[in-house]
Amino acid sequence: MSVTVPRSQIRAAAAGVAVTFGLNGVAVATWFARVPAARDALGLTPAALGLLLLAMSVGACLAMLTAGEVTHRLRPRRTVSVSAVTVACGLALAGFGIGASPSALLTAIGIFTLGYGSGLCDVAMNVEAAEVERALDKTVMPRFHAMWSLGTVAAAGLASFAAWAVLPVTAHLLVVALVVAVGTLFAARTYRFAGQAEEHGRGSGVLAAWREPRTLLIGLLVLVLAFTEGTANDWVAVAFIDGHAFAPAMGAVVFGVFVTTMTFGRIFGTLALDRWGRVSAILVSMVLAAGGVTIAVFAESPAVAVAGVAVWGLGTALGFPVGMSAAADDPARAAARVSVVAVIGYTAFLAGPPLVGFLGNEVGVLKGLLVVPVLLLPALLLVPMLRPVKD
Repeated sequence: MSVTVPRSQIRAAAAGVAVTFGLNGVAVATWFARVPAARDALGLTPAALGLLLLAMSVGACLAMLTAGEVTHRLRPRRTVSVSAVTVACGLALAGFGIGASPSALLTAIGIFTLGYGSGLCDVAMNVEAAEVERALDKTVMPRFHAMWSLGTVAAAGLASFAAWAVLPVTAHLLVVALVVAVGTLFAARTYRFAGQAEEHGRGSGVLAAWREPRTLLIGLLVLVLAFTEGTANDWVAVAFIDGHAFAPAMGAVVFGVFVTTMTFGRIFGTLALDRWGRVSAILVSMVLAAGGVTIAVFAESPAVAVAGVAVWGLGTALGFPVGMSAAADDPARAAARVSVVAVIGYTAFLAGPPLVGFLGNEVGVLKGLLVVPVLLLPALLLVPMLRPVKD
């Protein structure tokens, strides 16, 4: 049974989804950009910092395990609303944990909560975004993810200013928490695609999706692509501060360069997707990402190293959103498959922080980044799984 949604409501839903992506990016990137401050306040070694960052990844992965079923039952609108409050609470707790009486435990609880809320939101907003993309009948998913990246650019800029102005981390995170909660709650009110294709089924089909080879292989590819993006989010500022002797404020700027070029790639990458298709576009982007990381690590000139980060960001742009679109090719099974792909993909955020942290203890955080191209190159064999299919 199909449901026709008026064009005006499709546009409103598209705007609401874009705002949701943007504010989710603001929330997550605000934490990432203040990771150096958290490390200093809590006195953490690279390995200990990796374990702390793991708390956020655990929260996100736990959310992903049930996000498909939750989204199926509550529908994207309610799921996103619940996640907004959860994300805001997580940011607030993390802010207090890095505050006047620094506590690694409270900080870990905060970023665990932040990760849980963000993971829940991730599935719900991608399901709504896939329905909007289908209703518009054109490639727009990367542009929604570009809004996430724009949110991270804004957050990185504000964090850089906050670090330069020596603004208390607690105050910074509390303000962001309030803005994210209020803005997302209003954006969710525009959602119109409440899993309509699934309403008449007998369940979300999550267990069945775990038995589908294509879904699992897409998930494995997204895992590598998420690791590529997540490693930059977690470690690029610290790597440049420690490995290239950048000042803390400049470390945040380098993170901003990464998310800026990733945003550019997501806005204009839809042209490449429409012209050359998913497979060719992702193959090229993965090679760019591997090359960018290598340049960032080995360049002796700070300017060339930052240019490598820019190429890394550009190459990372399309992978995650295209993986979500591929998982949602069949609207009747979109929530289940997006959930499965997200769970597998977010495993990268479980393994990534401690892996790079432990490598950082042995060879330095900067050289530890080389694990990214080591994983990217063999993953090229999985890219054909992204070809569109009709069930």
